[in-house]
Amino acid sequence: MGRYISVLLPVLIMTKPVLYDFFATWCGPCRLQSPIVHDLAKKLGDKVDVQMIDVDEHGDLANKYSISVVPTLIIEKDGKVIQRLEGVTDAATLESLLLALI
Repeated sequence: MGRYISVLLPVLIMTKPVLYDFFATWCGPCRLQSPIVHDLAKKLGDKVDVQMIDVDEHGDLANKYSISVVPTLIIEKDGKVIQRLEGVTDAATLESLLLALI
């Protein structure tokens, strides 16, 4: 299951894909996206690092990634942004993108 970022730590370059789910508690579409991300995190296990980031609590991180729409999903590998998805993304698309990086 995804982890909620509660403190900002220095970013480590991960060799496995990292999925950042930028969301807000007041966001209707985010309520649709979150279960998709959680289910995928369970399915892929430790092959992917999933981070749930509340934009209201972590505005500085949202600014770093230029988040202007929620939900926004960002996939990184080896410290580089590979894919940016704005709006709700279906499970099959998201799984396909991540599996290609494993």
